[in-house]
Amino acid sequence: MSNFAPYLERNQAFAASGAQADVPPIPFVPFKQLYLITCIDPRVEPAAVLGVRLGEAIVARNVGGRVTPAVVKDLAWIVHLHENKTPDADWFEIAVIHHTDCGSGLLADDDLRAGYAARGGWDERTSLEMAVLEPSETVQRDVAKLCSAPELAPGIGDIKIGGYAYDLGTGRVTTVVQPG
Repeated sequence: MSNFAPYLERNQAFAASGAQADVPPIPFVPFKQLYLITCIDPRVEPAAVLGVRLGEAIVARNVGGRVTPAVVKDLAWIVHLHENKTPDADWFEIAVIHHTDCGSGLLADDDLRAGYAARGGWDERTSLEMAVLEPSETVQRDVAKLCSAPELAPGIGDIKIGGYAYDLGTGRVTTVVQPG
């Protein structure tokens, strides 16, 4: 039996519920006008940790929940759509969330990082920069990256960007950078 089989069964129940009929139309301005950037770690599931429901937010997940060139390009597309397809709509907020005990912290290990780079991953310098050792520090840097990204100008002035740290031990999310 496949590990995915139970999820196919759950999907049948979801499809039968009709919930998929109540989602925002293209150009995907989510109901709660929120764009989340968070880690791929399964312990940081936005639906569980934040109660995010279908259609409420766009969720971008990657190693460490870091702001990468790919994340900026995705956001540039969303900003462009907003400016051209929904100019009268209120804009949404970007929430960058890093967490404690992040597996990306292993990128700070010299041997693991070198092996990853040799395998074709990020180069060693980029890998080290991607490590989330102290979420409150790295989230501040990532919010600053978004605020200064030329791909997001001029629309970035209409977007609130906040930075948050999720503590796996307590289950609490705290504000590190006030949205603004």
